[in-house]
Amino acid sequence: MYLKRHIDDYLRDWKNDSNRRPLIVKGARQVGKTESILHFADANYDHCIEINFVRDKKFLGITEDGYSAESVIKSITRIDPSLTFVPGKTLIFFDEIQANPDIATSLKFFKTDGRYDVICSGSLLGVSYRQIESNSVGYKSDYEMDSMDFHEYLWALGYDDELVEDIFSHMQSVEPLSNSFHELMYSRFLDYVILGGMPAVVKQFVETGNFGGTLEIQRQIIEDYKEDIVKYTKGLEQARILNVFNHIPVQLGKDNKKFQISKVARGARFKDYWGCIDWLNRAGITSVCYCMASPELPLKGNYDEKKYKIYFRDTGLLIAQLDDEVQYDLRANKNLGTYKGAIYESIVSEAMVKADMPLLYYKKENSTLEMDFFGRTIKNLVPIEVKAGDAHARSLKTMINSRSYPEIEWGIKIKRGNIGYENNIYTFPHYCSFLLKRFLRSKSENKVNQTGANWK
Repeated sequence: MYLKRHIDDYLRDWKNDSNRRPLIVKGARQVGKTESILHFADANYDHCIEINFVRDKKFLGITEDGYSAESVIKSITRIDPSLTFVPGKTLIFFDEIQANPDIATSLKFFKTDGRYDVICSGSLLGVSYRQIESNSVGYKSDYEMDSMDFHEYLWALGYDDELVEDIFSHMQSVEPLSNSFHELMYSRFLDYVILGGMPAVVKQFVETGNFGGTLEIQRQIIEDYKEDIVKYTKGLEQARILNVFNHIPVQLGKDNKKFQISKVARGARFKDYWGCIDWLNRAGITSVCYCMASPELPLKGNYDEKKYKIYFRDTGLLIAQLDDEVQYDLRANKNLGTYKGAIYESIVSEAMVKADMPLLYYKKENSTLEMDFFGRTIKNLVPIEVKAGDAHARSLKTMINSRSYPEIEWGIKIKRGNIGYENNIYTFPHYCSFLLKRFLRSKSENKVNQTGANWK
């Protein structure tokens, strides 16, 4: 059973580009990179030469005689003469390149040669790039892949894009969805939150129709992540990264969800641990949400690097690490509000990251004013407040109405209820989070149509 992914369309467009460059697909372990690439190769090429540097260690030295396409192919066929390279009809797929990052240096030469399409893939690439002699800047394309978002999960359940378009049209018109449809989507979304988006977990659920075995798969993935930390780091750094990884669920469960290095280990200091946080972030395992210095545009660089929250990029993996009591409350009582609201925030942070939106929050010193996330349009900073139910959004109202924040004219409240609009606040159900960037862009496009402005 193949699970449809967003990368499918990207790969088709890449193949149809006459000036395509070798492609590197990045992403954390087990998010579906290999399966998607092989599925694409099977449908589009007569031959696919798959070199997996973890499984097939005999190929680790294929660049010893040089980086040219001719030298690399000669080395491969010397090791395995059965492999056939047909110009114009062959995809060369270098998998698990974190085990041999030097192969990326050859991409420039494959691009210049032009006879073969090349795709590389692997986990921890943000970390492994440090080891590459030359990463062929200007001669390669990059694509970052995450675990499945809610849109992809709906595909796995058999829904088509018409359903997503219906939801989005209601967001644009601010027309509530029917109660029956709304409850159906929440039911599907609750399942997705518990499962997360790891393809192996989703496939187990779809094929069996129940949750049996899914928690075991999630916990094994977590152990695999820890194994990678041990494998690819050494000494003190290894212990520090594991400490940070293990403390993320603990610190998200506190009222103040700001990650505190001092709680990780006795005497721990920011300057000693920041590299560990960056390692997990670049490996695609976690996401960092920075505290804005001031709620104003531009977003880039407008944050305090010493104040931040850390979320997992897959909420299902967060839930799999929670205490049994929390697990029971969530699964038996369908209580997403458990764990002091951390799950709701994690859901939205995950959706925003998968939509390539920056994660930023705000907490005013010596004040109760705070905001969970921010988006933007051409001219507006858009505060996004996440609620478990339908509680009052006091901070959101304050920011909209205050003269201190002239770029904030309206906001978004993510809650348990239906779609609506009142007092310059759009309200959307949690399951609409994956459409936030598209909604913000549509607001910008409306502004362009009205003013002729450009969004830069």
